[in-house]
Amino acid sequence: MADVTATGGAGVGDTRDSYMAMTRRKRAYGGIILALFVVLMVTGFQTVEARSAGGFWEGLPRIFDFPAGVVREAWDRIDRLPANLLTYFPALIETINIAAVSTLVGAFFGLILSLLSTRGLARWPRLIPLFRRIMDILRAIPEIVIALVLIFILGGGPVPAMIAIALHTAGALGKLYSEVAENADLKPVEGLQSVGANWSQRMWLGVIPQVAPNYLSYTLMRFEINIRASAILGFVGAGGIGYELRNAMTFGQGKFDLAASIFVLLFLTIVFFDQVSSHYRNRLTQGQRT
Repeated sequence: MADVTATGGAGVGDTRDSYMAMTRRKRAYGGIILALFVVLMVTGFQTVEARSAGGFWEGLPRIFDFPAGVVREAWDRIDRLPANLLTYFPALIETINIAAVSTLVGAFFGLILSLLSTRGLARWPRLIPLFRRIMDILRAIPEIVIALVLIFILGGGPVPAMIAIALHTAGALGKLYSEVAENADLKPVEGLQSVGANWSQRMWLGVIPQVAPNYLSYTLMRFEINIRASAILGFVGAGGIGYELRNAMTFGQGKFDLAASIFVLLFLTIVFFDQVSSHYRNRLTQGQRT
């Protein structure tokens, strides 16, 4: 009996020692990673500071000079705000159109890529890695890079922005759609296959009804992102309200009230669509749970 107790005590002691050793190793690894992170941050900041035209610390006290000038000038000309909002409203509609079309096109191709790259659903299982790499490439290249290349080829305007955002959207939504489709129940697909349904029929009737709420939720979320992306691409000549904002800011002092009006219009638009899409996303997800 004493031997058993001694053996049990030794086993508990060994377990405790092993746990403490593992804890010390984790803490040591965490400390090393934290130290490397700090070193990289410091050296990176020093490199950027050395190569910048102006010093960070010298310019830090003036960081609010530009926003203060915009607010001051906009307040002095507050009576012009309604007219400015009406002036730039067509450019806002163009930005929303770019975001809507690019979201629809990107969602369509993202749907196809997701089904072709999902295990158990793919039409050609051996090509799953190929379709996944295609989505990785589409996600990896920023929209602004694609837009700059297309503007060089096609010229300025909304079409390069739409194509650039649609390509990035296809890669991003394709990844999200694929993760949702991997959790789909395969019994309806197998049932359809047993009665002779082809691949497209199995996907449309057996998979899409299961994943449609999540697909729509992700698509609405992506539409919000694309509104902001289309506004940003306007700075590189892709049209829309971003182009007007760049012109207003380029004019400098004396036109800051125009820039402030565009900021207000863009802010209200993003808040509006954020609230609308959040409302419908919540309804979709709650309906799916119930």
